[in-house]
Amino acid sequence: MAFINSNRNIVHFDLDSFFVSVECLKNNKLKGRPLAVGGSSDRGVIASCSYEARKYGVYSAMPVKLSKRLCPDLLIIKGDSDSYSKYSRLVTEVIAGSVPMFEKSSIDEFYIDMTGMEKFFGCAAYTRDLRKKIEKESGLNISYGLASNKLISKVATDEAKPHGQLEIPFGSEKSFLAPLPVEKLPMVGPKTGALLKRMGVETVNILSQIPLDMMTNLMGKNGIELHRRANGIDETPIVPFHEQKSIGTEQTFESDTIDIYFMFKELVRMTEGIAFDLRSQNKLTGCITVKIRYSDFQTFTKQESINYTAADHVLLRKVKELFSKLYNRRQLIRLIGVRFTDLIPGNYQINLFDDTQELIRLYQAIDSVKSQYGEPLLIRASGFDKNEKLRRKTDKIFKPFKL
Repeated sequence: MAFINSNRNIVHFDLDSFFVSVECLKNNKLKGRPLAVGGSSDRGVIASCSYEARKYGVYSAMPVKLSKRLCPDLLIIKGDSDSYSKYSRLVTEVIAGSVPMFEKSSIDEFYIDMTGMEKFFGCAAYTRDLRKKIEKESGLNISYGLASNKLISKVATDEAKPHGQLEIPFGSEKSFLAPLPVEKLPMVGPKTGALLKRMGVETVNILSQIPLDMMTNLMGKNGIELHRRANGIDETPIVPFHEQKSIGTEQTFESDTIDIYFMFKELVRMTEGIAFDLRSQNKLTGCITVKIRYSDFQTFTKQESINYTAADHVLLRKVKELFSKLYNRRQLIRLIGVRFTDLIPGNYQINLFDDTQELIRLYQAIDSVKSQYGEPLLIRASGFDKNEKLRRKTDKIFKPFKL
């Protein structure tokens, strides 16, 4: 963990309408139009939309059918996760080569600790120069907020967008937040916002004046944190990007095997388990590694970068593909493993542009059951059923397959 300094200089960078901006970069004729990236059918959802579309009330996660009703001229483009992952990594590389420590908080957001930089270059000047460098090398617009903590810098960025910058001086954190609607505070979702509005709490200033014991009685631990945030207090440290941990699992068999069906079943079970862990932690993975160990203890791995995701059906396809490339000696195997790395925070559905509302709700329902009753309760039939019909299907593991 990073050292927390009371006089920190924290920058929050956020790429403006990231998915849409990438599409406009690929096709200049799209600029200035009401544009959205999302599902191609009326049952799909909006993943991202341009500021021109937002003027009509269109927003992320809105059903496509409703967005078309609000904005009849809305142009909806199917997402290109290859391009989005590419540009996300490009911006990450620019930042990594320019600062000693940063946190990648999502596919298009970054926190940078500029503390100490004021002695040499000046935090504000260096941040402005870095912004120009990012925009020059990526071609994308980016906004930022510079403040004493992550909370204030994040809110400042939101206020500066699109393509703006906002620097909040030390000591003015509370006065900056005071006039803003309570919904501007991270952690205030629709339900909390509605509750506060029923209490007559319209602004952050009013929220900050509610006694701490009353907030605690009202919301428990969340009330304590919300009270701190309303007063501009946030000691959350920068989590260095290189410290983002991997997640994975391995299985050593009781007896060495060449049973393809059995290994396939284990891969499904293992992948589903760690994918659920990813979603539980609100993270996406950008790299998969599959590992096998033969009976003679020789160990081999195959790794591949992927588009950021946490969805079972996407991850399983790639895991099976890597396994089929890796297992080519047809010798007894004693261990297999699956590991996800290059982890970043994010919701799984933002990069699945063909998802329908039904599929997203299905994942949410599955995760809800697993959280409540235990992850092993729900698994794919291919990870459980041993009937002969399924065995014949999985014999095709070394050919291209679909879920």
